[in-house]
Order: sequence, then C-alpha cells, then structure tokens
Amino acid sequence: MPGIVIVGAGQAGASLAARLRSLGYTGPITMIGEETTPPYQRPPLSKAYLLGEMELERLYLRAPSFWQEQDVTLRLGQRVTAIDPAARTVTVGDETISYADLALTTGSQPRRLPAAIGGDLGGVYTVRTLADVDAMAAEFRRGARVLIIGGGYIGLEAAAVAAKLGLDVTLVEMAPRILQRVAAPETSDHFRKIHTAHGVTILEGTGLERLVGEGRVTAARLTDGRELPADFVIVGVGITPDTRLAEAAGLTIDNGIATDETGRTSDPHIWAAGDCASFPHDGRRLRLESVGNAIDQAETVAENILGAARPYKARPWFWSDQYDVKLQIAGLNTGYDRIVTRHDGEGVSFWYYAGGTLLAVDAMNAPRAYMIGKRLIEMGRSPDPAAIADPETNLKALLG
Repeated sequence: MPGIVIVGAGQAGASLAARLRSLGYTGPITMIGEETTPPYQRPPLSKAYLLGEMELERLYLRAPSFWQEQDVTLRLGQRVTAIDPAARTVTVGDETISYADLALTTGSQPRRLPAAIGGDLGGVYTVRTLADVDAMAAEFRRGARVLIIGGGYIGLEAAAVAAKLGLDVTLVEMAPRILQRVAAPETSDHFRKIHTAHGVTILEGTGLERLVGEGRVTAARLTDGRELPADFVIVGVGITPDTRLAEAAGLTIDNGIATDETGRTSDPHIWAAGDCASFPHDGRRLRLESVGNAIDQAETVAENILGAARPYKARPWFWSDQYDVKLQIAGLNTGYDRIVTRHDGEGVSFWYYAGGTLLAVDAMNAPRAYMIGKRLIEMGRSPDPAAIADPETNLKALLG
C-alpha cells in the first residue's frame, strides 16, 4: 500500500514524520535525505558545533533509534531525481517509489560565489550542512586570517566563533550596514560594537571584486581597490529555496514552492513545508527561514494530510548567538516606521512599530522582553510606545 513519502530529512521532514505518528497514522512513512546523517539541528552548526562545544550526537533531532521504533523508513545519502505527479511516484536511483501523499521538505541551498570570481577555489566554504562545517574545522587555527563575505546572521555567527578561537577576522558587507536586510540600524549598531570590541574588522559598503589564488584562495580583491590576504574564506550571502524537484514536476513556484493555507501545493497530493515553501500570510505570500516555522508548518501539514484542513498561522520567531549575546526576535518587522528602545539591566530590546501597531521585537540578553513581546504580537496587542521605553514599566502587566 502506498504511504506518505517525505523528500528532505531536515527539521521540517523530521517534524512532519514524527507528527504523523503521534496523530495515529499507521501507514508507511518513507523519509529520503541526501545527507548521510540522521535528521539534525542546523542552527548550532555556525555556533556551538563550529566552536567545538557541541558533540555530533547532541545535534540529532531524535536518537537514531527513534526512527526505527516509530517505523519510519530513513533512506539517507540518497537523492530523489524526479517526481511523477500523474503516476504518484518518485524516482531514487533506479528505483520508483509510489506514494499516496508526498511532502516536499527540501529546505534551501546556500548562495555560492561564481567560479568566475574565484568561488570554486580551495579554502572557500559555505555554512549549511554538517559536511560543510566539518570540512572547514581544520582551518580554524589561532592566528589564521579568515575573510567572511556577508554581514547577515550566518556571517556574524561565524565571525564570532572565529574571533573566540583567536583568528584574525575580517568581514565585508556590500550593503551600507550589517544586518541591513533583516534588522533596524539600532540592532546593526549594537552588533557592530560587539564585534569590533572582539577584534573583528567590519568593512561595510564594500563589495568583493574577486578571490585570488592558484587552486586555493590566498587573497581577496575588494571593490574599493584593496587586496586582503586570506588563509580561507566563509561565504554567507544568503540562501535560496530548493525548488528544483518541484519545478521539474510542474508545480507552481512563487518565492519557493507555492502552497495554499493548508500547505498543499498546486498538486492535490503534494505538500510542502519549511524553508522551501511559501504560503499566504496577511494578504501576501511569505516564506520563512527559521526552525520555528519548519516545525510548526510541518506539523500543520501532517495534520492536513490526515484531513484536518487547518490553516497554517505563522508565529515568526528567530534567534542568534554571538559571543555572550543571545539575540531573540519575535514577529516580522516589514513596514516599520519607528523603533522604541528599552533597557532592562544588562539587556536591551528594540521594538518595531508601524504607526501605533507593534510588529516585532529584537531582544539582546533580554529574555523577558522577548517573551512578552512575542505574546503581545500573537495577541494582536500594541502597547503605548512610551510605556515600552520606560524601564519602570512592568512588561508582564501589559498582557492584561
């Protein structure tokens, strides 16, 4: 009997499979992943794992025995090469596997530098998979010169690890400021100061012209004419949804694999969740790159495959660890026109407003501000900005 096939063995795929079983589904579940490692957490790769503070086993989302106990067939180190929606099959190598329903949790791929500007030289790395991080681990020698391209969260987290391990760190960001795409100038300023205090050289408004080297990178030529020596390079210039299989199968693509509010794609028997999927949200189409979304969306899809017909309601949250600073983000800041700053002891938080509406909160070592801000956003409440800015205000009282 054809069962449910899940393509992609990351956070979303693992969450979907586990939820199907917890809901009482007893049919076959097959999860197919290109990596050889059982489903694991990605966020610690650029943080604790790269720093050497987290063992491989602690990365696993579930003990490897869990999948056997739950009768989930894991096919690791294998790649689905085609989907036939009419026949309801997927192709893996020379084998064809039938499905009743198919879930695409294919995640995303890191953007790479073009080979024409040295992107294929040795010593140039991205941070996406366990294999990526294991490959670069030997480069992290005290005093080594690392160039990090991209001032988003991945680049800044890698810079923090490298600085803590005693490397000579330079980060270049083409935009006028780090975190420009995702955060307010106040958050950018906060992290710039922290990194500078730890010896990281940050060059903003500076692009990469090309990497230089014979076979292996030895330097980088920047758009301002400078040439920086580099022992290795980490590229953190964003990710793109992995829609290759979906496109080839004729599914609708719109900023990822387009789904309806239940997670169903343009084919009635194919679903999508996680980084690869976009969904309707407040009158527009949204795609979120976060653990929280991967879990919640995948679990909703599991319920809907089994007939729940429940719309997915995103509750965005994100986090980043850099040095001894924990950044927690609630909400989406798109369209903000005002930032309200709140100081809580050692912590600080920036509250994003559009007119009188609270949209999002960036909280640095301010867990209470994050938790209450998240609750307020989910409840649709927008406190008086003056109350937020007043350190005497009891935030919990704002929940009513």
